[in-house]
Amino acid sequence: MKSYPTISKSKSIRESLEVIDFYAKSICYILESKKLVGIATDGDIRRALLAGASLDDPIGDIMNKNFISFHVGTDSKIIRERFSNRIRHIPIVDENGHFVDVADPLGNFRISVLEPFMHGNELKYVTECIETNWISSQGKFVNEFEKIFEDYHNETHALAVSNGTVALHLALVSLGVGPGDEVIIPDLTFAASANAVIHTGATPVFCEIDPVSWCIDPTEIKQLIGPRTKAIMPVHLYGQPCEMNTIQSLCNEEGLLLIEDCAEALGSEWKGQKVGTFGDASTFSFFGNKTISTGEGGMVLFKDSKIANEARIMRDHGMSPQKRYWHDVIGFNYRLTNLQSAIGVAQMEKFTDILEKKLSIYHVYKSSLNGVLGIEKMPEDIPDSLHSNWLFGLILNDCLDRDDIMRELLNYGVETRPFFYSLHEMPPFESFKCSSELKWSKSISSKGLSLPTSTTLNTEDLNSIIGSLIQILTKKFAKA
Repeated sequence: MKSYPTISKSKSIRESLEVIDFYAKSICYILESKKLVGIATDGDIRRALLAGASLDDPIGDIMNKNFISFHVGTDSKIIRERFSNRIRHIPIVDENGHFVDVADPLGNFRISVLEPFMHGNELKYVTECIETNWISSQGKFVNEFEKIFEDYHNETHALAVSNGTVALHLALVSLGVGPGDEVIIPDLTFAASANAVIHTGATPVFCEIDPVSWCIDPTEIKQLIGPRTKAIMPVHLYGQPCEMNTIQSLCNEEGLLLIEDCAEALGSEWKGQKVGTFGDASTFSFFGNKTISTGEGGMVLFKDSKIANEARIMRDHGMSPQKRYWHDVIGFNYRLTNLQSAIGVAQMEKFTDILEKKLSIYHVYKSSLNGVLGIEKMPEDIPDSLHSNWLFGLILNDCLDRDDIMRELLNYGVETRPFFYSLHEMPPFESFKCSSELKWSKSISSKGLSLPTSTTLNTEDLNSIIGSLIQILTKKFAKA
C-alpha cells in the first residue's frame, strides 16, 4: 500500500521535519482525525523558525490552511490544469475530507487502468517526420507500419486507417455489407462494433455470450442465422480470443463473411494461430489505451489482395492510384498520418516485450487473487488459447455492489473500469434483433470490473492494487 508524509496536527515542528526528511518530499500533510487540515513545506517551517517559532511548537500552529485539494473522483485533466511553478503537489481527499492521495505533475497519484508505453524510438521517428516535413498521410512510416503488421499476421494485406471504428466500417463496406444485410455481433462489446454495422446501412443482431470466455457464443450464433445474415463479427473481448475454428466452420457452411474485431486483442492466439488471420477481414485499434498506441489509429487486414486494393482506394477518397484527382468510386478519408505511423512502427519494434509484460501481469493477478472471497470469476485459462490481457476482468459476487467497490479502490489510488454495457439495453440499439435470452451478457456486464494492466506497472503497483482489493473485499464480508 502507498504511504505518505503525513503527521498529526498536534505533533511538533521537529517531528514534522523528521517526516519530511524521511520521505524526501519537501512537504508534509497535516491531519486531524484523518481529515486533512493543512500542509507544511520545508520552506514554511524555515520561515516560521526565522520568525521565532520553536522546534517544539505544534506543527498545527504554523501550517498552511489555505491549500488546494481535490476530491478523489475529480477528473485527472482538471487536476493537471491546476499545477504551476508554485503548485507541484495537490492533496486528494474523499467526501469526508480524509486524506487519500497526492497528485503531482507526472500523474503519480493514481494507478491508471491503461496507459501507453512510449519508451522506444517513438520520439526519434516522429522527429524524423517533422524534420523531413513528411507529417501527413504520405511517407515511409505508413508503408513500414503496414508491412510490419503484415509480417506479424502472415498471409494478410494491411491498410493503416485513422481509428478502429473506421477500420470496421471500411472492412464491412469493402466486403459488400450494406442495406438489407444482417451482421451477428456479441451483445457484450464496445458500441463501435454495432455503430460500424449501422453506418453501412446493415442491421446488427446481438448474440448471447459464452459464460466462460465472455465472447460470442458459437452455439447461439447458429440460432440467429437467417435469410438476411451476411456476416459474423466475433469480438475478442479484453484480449480473450473467441472460439474461432467453430465460428470459421459455421461461416464456411452457411456462406457467410467472417470479420474479426481485434481492437482489444493484438497478440492473442487461438490454437496457435494469431487472431486477425481467421476472417475475410479483421480490424485493430491503436487508441491511447490499446496494447500498442498511435494516439488514434487503426488497421484493417484482408485475406484477398483484390479486396484490399479496392479498400485502399476507398480509404483514399476513392481516388484512382493511376490518375490523380480522378475518382472511380465514392470513398472516405480514412488515412493514418505518417506521424502516427512512426509511433506505430516504434511500438511494434518492442511489441514482444509489451506482450510479455502483459502476460506477466495476467499471471500475477491470477495467482494472487485465486480463491479470494467475493471474486466470483476471473478469466479462464482456456486450452489452446492465448489471452493477451488487454484488460484483466473480474466478476464480483452478487452480494457486492460493483460500483461501490470501484469507488473504494479509487480511494486507494487505484483506477478501475466497469465492463461494457450490454448493447441491447442502450437506447440506440433497443429495437434490434437479439438472442431470446441474454442472461450472461447482462449478468457479466453488471458485475464485471477491470483492473489496471498498463505495461508501466511495477511490483509495488501490483502489490498495491491486489492488497487494496483484498482489503476492501475482506472488510465487506466481515460486516456481512
